[in-house]
Amino acid sequence: MKLPSIPLILLMVLSLFAAFMPATAPLKTGGAINPGDVAWMLCASGLVLFMTPGLSFFYGGMVRSRNVISTMLQSFISMGLISLVWIVVGFSLAFGDSIGGFIGNPTTFFMFKGVTGATHPDLSPTIPLLLFAMFQLKFAVITPALITASFAERVRFTSYMLFISLFIVFIYAPLAHMTWHPNGFLRTLGVLDFAGGTVVHMSAGFAALAGALMLGRRKDHTGEAHAPANIPFIILGTGMLWFGWFGFNAGSALGANEQAAQAFATTNTASAAAALAWVFLDMVKGRKPSAVGACIGAVVGLVAITPAAGFVSVGASILIGSFSAVVSSLVVSMKSKTAIDDTLDVFPCHGIGGVMGMLLTGVFAKDVGLAFGPSKTFLMHCLAMVIAGGYAFFGSFILYKLTDWIIPMRVSADEEEQGLDLSQHGESLIESDLLLQARDAEAAAGKKGFPVVGLTTPGAPA
Repeated sequence: MKLPSIPLILLMVLSLFAAFMPATAPLKTGGAINPGDVAWMLCASGLVLFMTPGLSFFYGGMVRSRNVISTMLQSFISMGLISLVWIVVGFSLAFGDSIGGFIGNPTTFFMFKGVTGATHPDLSPTIPLLLFAMFQLKFAVITPALITASFAERVRFTSYMLFISLFIVFIYAPLAHMTWHPNGFLRTLGVLDFAGGTVVHMSAGFAALAGALMLGRRKDHTGEAHAPANIPFIILGTGMLWFGWFGFNAGSALGANEQAAQAFATTNTASAAAALAWVFLDMVKGRKPSAVGACIGAVVGLVAITPAAGFVSVGASILIGSFSAVVSSLVVSMKSKTAIDDTLDVFPCHGIGGVMGMLLTGVFAKDVGLAFGPSKTFLMHCLAMVIAGGYAFFGSFILYKLTDWIIPMRVSADEEEQGLDLSQHGESLIESDLLLQARDAEAAAGKKGFPVVGLTTPGAPA
């Protein structure tokens, strides 16, 4: 059997199996549904999904022009692939019956068994369990998409799809279970992660660092930052992320309530402070205030406030945003002096941003933070930082190696030089001579379907 046919066969088998799987009753039923909570959570789920296209614009604008489409597609394909992985086993591993506090039983909600319109007393007391599962799916979708920027411009598309499937099963789902399940190991220790600073951003950031180390530097990487392909894309992506993040954080209250309003306010405030801090720090360094810097700063602020959003005051969110932006910016500068080719600085922004947010949550969380006297929460957050960071880094490194053994992850030197848009997808953002030659070569060979929209060979009729 040829390797390219395997994914299609698996999808067809899954389709048949799912279509004839009998419906099942909910395993547990909670109280009555709250219509206001349902309405807000439907909106929040849509907002979180909107972040993934936003991320594709944010990352797509930062890479070089020959890799824009491939970079954006890596985010979009996550919406399709992870949605199915989540239904089959991902949700069950994350929120199924706890096995030792580290992982969910894969059979609890296998193929969404028992995931219905009824409430669940532990996971979704006022909204349907199905809505809770779909809300959590959006977090699972964007997490592997965040990783892509660390190995942008050199990863094979098919191996990327295999890796993110493994990542959700073996890295994301266990961390989600340990942190968010009522019986999760980290949660029972008192670790607070309101909306995913540990589960989403630290896991993605440390996995990104492992990916950058495993795949190595780009062939033409000199250590200097390259010119972004499209800065308006970056600004658009930042706006979409900022907008969607209100669902990401305020939605994690799981209801239309006071905590959701608090998270909404702290989210906006931290991002605003971080954007300004990044720009002002650049000015202190003698640089001109840039749109790219403001956008990166805003995203770092969103990352840092994520674990704290519903637990801290608006005033504390200003400090969390500004301090995290300064630290992340300094780590970006330090990284540029090393041989690590984390293409778009995922680890300094998401990994370090997540770490800062987690530690500062332990400091400023209402009543239990270090600023209020008790030290337990802060110490547990320090422990969780080591556990989550180490697990994400070393676990992901093993998964990269496994993926590379099955399907080599790195493209050839020629494919990398040509650009992933053409070498992996046969598409291009620009009308280049290379694209014309490729299209003409396809035509000369009698092949069809080279997908170039609005492009004509010079001298030929349009």
